[in-house]
Amino acid sequence: MRPILMKGHERPLTFLRYNRDGDLLFSCAKDHTPNVWFADNGDRLGTYRGHNGAVWSCDVSRDSTRLITGSADQTAKLWDVQTGTELFTFRFDAPARSVEFAIGDGLAVITTDNFMDNVPTAQVKRIADDPDDQSEEALLVISGIKGRINRAVWGPLNKTIITAGEDATIRIWDTETGTCLKESDKEQGHQKTITSLSKSADWSHFLTGSLDKSAKLWDTRTLTLIKTYVTERPVNAVDISPLLDHVVIGGGQDAMNVTMTDRRAGKFEAKFFHKILQEEIGGVKGHFGPINALAFNPDGRSFSSGGEDGYILHLYPVVLWFAF
Repeated sequence: MRPILMKGHERPLTFLRYNRDGDLLFSCAKDHTPNVWFADNGDRLGTYRGHNGAVWSCDVSRDSTRLITGSADQTAKLWDVQTGTELFTFRFDAPARSVEFAIGDGLAVITTDNFMDNVPTAQVKRIADDPDDQSEEALLVISGIKGRINRAVWGPLNKTIITAGEDATIRIWDTETGTCLKESDKEQGHQKTITSLSKSADWSHFLTGSLDKSAKLWDTRTLTLIKTYVTERPVNAVDISPLLDHVVIGGGQDAMNVTMTDRRAGKFEAKFFHKILQEEIGGVKGHFGPINALAFNPDGRSFSSGGEDGYILHLYPVVLWFAF
């Protein structure tokens, strides 16, 4: 089966997210307009117009009715997935970076960057069933982190929030009190900016990728380092297969150096590693720029990658390639 090439963005991709059923793929890019695609054939279903800056991340509700996006225009927006209607706008004093719905979709965590005199924060917002009842009030504001927070995700049962970013430290926060419960070990942990974070299907462990050319697997509750996957390029994106003991890692050199490098030497392919054995088991080429986003379909039989080149590659069946 040939890979499906999805071209709808005019600028580099920043984030990819499948819905729970795996039939829709949502993409974010620096061109201000999130897109939604049919996952099986790559047809573009629609766009979400309203942002005035790069869109850094998105998440879709469990029933695929709501989409939330975070943007450099200092807003996070709620959308109606089916109609593309903008339902609500959360306004901040700094760019909104990472967004994620909690279990039950009644809460969302949104991170804001360190911008001007503003410190980086992770804010919990209540998501109302009726958009008319929605408010901008934050239920919890987590601060005190140095450097940008690139990813913030919910822990098991919404009791914790896990953050990672520029200071190369992973932290677990209590969602009731906002106190920091655990920090990753400085020696065992990443040595440079953490760019990405992806949870396993059962939320028992998660994977982080870093500019220190490695990805690391952690226990969600204890923050114990489980595995380390070493590669030869800065890592921009990671994901965990929900079906097999595989992880996929993507990256490449800085975007500013892309035009000076032959695509064969730029290391722009997605690399597959065995989750347990930590060995590289394969790679998928296709992008002619660094990979910025990766996502496995929830059924584990296909995955998509988004690159600095503005293209999305949807590849399947992954099971036939790498099953052993």
